[in-house]
Amino acid sequence: MTQQQIKNLEKELWDAADELRGNSKLTAGEYKDPLLGLVLLRFAQNRYEDAKINIANSLPINPRTGTQRQATKDDFAGAGAILLPEKAKYEYLAALPESEDIAEAINNAMKLIEAEYPDLAGILPKSYQEFDDKLLRDLVRVFNKDAVRYAKGDVFGRIYEFFLMKFSMQGAGAQEGGEFFTPPSLVNLIVNFIQPNHGIIHDPACGSGGMFVQTAHFIQDHENKSVNEAITVYGTELKSNNAKLAKMNLAIHGIEGKIIESNSFYTNPHNLTEKCDFVMANPPFNVDKVDAKNKFLAEDERLPFGAPLTGNGTVSNGNYLWMQYFYSYLNNTGRAGFVMASSATDAGNAEKRIRKELIETGAVECIVSVGNNFFYTRSLPCHVWFYNKGKKKENKNKILMIDARNTFRKVSTTINDFSEEQLEGLTAIMQLFRGEKPELSTNNEWFNEKFPTGKYEDVEGLCKIVDIEEVATQDYSLTPGRYVGVVVDLDMDFDYQGRMVEIHNELAILNEEANRLMQQIQSVQL
Repeated sequence: MTQQQIKNLEKELWDAADELRGNSKLTAGEYKDPLLGLVLLRFAQNRYEDAKINIANSLPINPRTGTQRQATKDDFAGAGAILLPEKAKYEYLAALPESEDIAEAINNAMKLIEAEYPDLAGILPKSYQEFDDKLLRDLVRVFNKDAVRYAKGDVFGRIYEFFLMKFSMQGAGAQEGGEFFTPPSLVNLIVNFIQPNHGIIHDPACGSGGMFVQTAHFIQDHENKSVNEAITVYGTELKSNNAKLAKMNLAIHGIEGKIIESNSFYTNPHNLTEKCDFVMANPPFNVDKVDAKNKFLAEDERLPFGAPLTGNGTVSNGNYLWMQYFYSYLNNTGRAGFVMASSATDAGNAEKRIRKELIETGAVECIVSVGNNFFYTRSLPCHVWFYNKGKKKENKNKILMIDARNTFRKVSTTINDFSEEQLEGLTAIMQLFRGEKPELSTNNEWFNEKFPTGKYEDVEGLCKIVDIEEVATQDYSLTPGRYVGVVVDLDMDFDYQGRMVEIHNELAILNEEANRLMQQIQSVQL
């Protein structure tokens, strides 16, 4: 299946499923988890059928009896599939007679899978009784089309991620405390910049697990080994529903990992301090209810620069807790990339002290300013920070500043993203900064226009390499706009002076009209 065919299938399935929801009484939030559960069931059936053939071809034949032994759960696990009980198979549900209770049958299918696979216990949705019978049967048919039944590879992972994105755009999950899905442009930017191709990967605010999924795609594109051979993933997520989404997301992509439901402010559940090769996160911004008196916080080894306490001993927001966690999780060559509130690059008081100490470690590698409307449920701009404890010696005291606020593609009136060309170009800037050969298509006009020689150079309004001494003169601000300057585009063929004369004449006419109207108003007898 080509990329375009996959995109068409994603849209076709979403449109069909969303139309069914539109004709029901369910909100997007109520619809989300059960629908994603059906995607998982369909995916499990497809993987099961593929694995069954491969296993049958590999099982030895008993020379005495001339027969093969029965395939086991371990055989299927080795083939990256689930050994499905008969009543948990999608084909069984699709063929269920009208007289049978389809909701009960799907709930039972989920229970059967959880009983066989303890890692999924309590994760799969089992609330299908809230759907009416016709809606459920129509949904089952949507995912039983030939194009879906015979889909191979990562098609279902793509569908799952696409559905997560669409639900996020509809605000599903907002009532649960914010984002569960980081937009692909920001995830891709982080993954492309830090290149997570080996070792321990950690996301301490993992949401639905999108960072892990994109890491898997990166490894598949760049490494000659399987994802589970290359990396071990660990996630922490506060919201119960998000943790379930993440576990389902890993399962549907065949990624082995450990997701723990916990509060990263008061726990370090994976005990990964100084052990991670890569850290990625889109944590909740500006959390203002962190308990500064919590005993764990006071003794937390992940806060090498101390808690960002205010004058009265409180934590005004959690941004500089997160930023220290990410730093502390890294081993001595580790890299991190994370999304952060724009205010954090200039925050004062205790935050400024911590930022100064972070900068002086030499681990801050790059800051990228991102403009408005990249998130689906909030329009504010943000910054993406990058740490690298394994910087080359010549870059140890340097930071790459990128102002990408004017780099975007307008998807809709309320949503922006990076085009593939822009994302590739931004990634190339980082690669050139590191002294690496950039991975560029030959016709990348965005990059070629800004870097005609193909080599790094400071570009006014876009990027600049600064040293720590210059940052110190700027009061340790890490806002790229302070350093890269502003580009003023002048159209040399435009008559600016003539236009200013026209504007002054228009203003004079408007002032005369305003005076005339004022005189008329004042002449009215009340």
